[in-house]
Amino acid sequence: MKSARAACLGGALLALPGCSGAQSALEVTGREAADIYFLFIVATALSVVVTLLVLILLVIVLWGPQRWRARLGSDRVVIGGGIVLPVVLLSLLLGYGLFVLDAGASRVARAEDGVITIVGKRWWWEVAYTTADGDRVVSANELRLPVGRPVALRLESDNVIHSFWAPQLAGKLDMIPGRTNTLVVEATEPGVSRGQCAEYCGGAHALMSFFIIAMPPGEYDAWLRKEAAPARAPEAAIAQRGHDLFLENGCGACHTVRGTRAGGTIGPDLTHVGSRRSLAAATLPNDAEAFARWIKDNQHIKPENLMPAYENLEPDELAAIAAYLEGLD
Repeated sequence: MKSARAACLGGALLALPGCSGAQSALEVTGREAADIYFLFIVATALSVVVTLLVLILLVIVLWGPQRWRARLGSDRVVIGGGIVLPVVLLSLLLGYGLFVLDAGASRVARAEDGVITIVGKRWWWEVAYTTADGDRVVSANELRLPVGRPVALRLESDNVIHSFWAPQLAGKLDMIPGRTNTLVVEATEPGVSRGQCAEYCGGAHALMSFFIIAMPPGEYDAWLRKEAAPARAPEAAIAQRGHDLFLENGCGACHTVRGTRAGGTIGPDLTHVGSRRSLAAATLPNDAEAFARWIKDNQHIKPENLMPAYENLEPDELAAIAAYLEGLD
């Protein structure tokens, strides 16, 4: 008995982390997620009521008076309780769900801020913002939002089906090649949460995550202006050497660093990579050591990604490139 209690307690403790944290659907920080959470509460309460009703009827059938048991076996009770009641309850729940989630184009029409286009790549996310002037500002692997302003997310894929899922912000929506799906989100408080690709998309699917940073509107506008600017020229000698090595080793063929000759579009835009919260789609921390690890050993960190491993670089060369990238803030 003690071992059984210990096992149950241990299972409950193991389950607790899934109910909290940066990727918990039970800690909502967005209007859409709040609507989904309320719908979840309603559906759960209804399920509990139906379950209790079934258990009560089961007890009556097994141990109740013969007269009650006979009534439960009548055609009227079977048709009413087994067909009519489920149809009515499920229809009401469906209608309520459509009302709560505001299905259709009306929510898209309420989006106040510029459109943000998110493209699912081969295990990373391209995030392109549209400024008030209509300029396109490209980032990667994190989504920044102004608090209190609905934003339309255009979700696309250039390879296989992905699924955008930000549990604290909104529900999940598939990203289908050749099609654009739109999801409107509205952050209700500042903070950092985490999202994940929710559709199996290949070997490194589990390593395709991203961060959502909700910011006060003024801070968001200032950040977007800074993000639209070109990269600052390196000042330290080691970073200057890293800049030269970055170009000499062909990194600019795959990556863009605005303000330099690097203009590749195969990999993430690195113009302000040093200011992001993570590397490799939330797989590594964002620091010089992680940059060096990724450049040399990325195929072990995220197998089958499109970046080759630069094992030819000497440690001092890796350190110089890492210092340059870390300084791109």
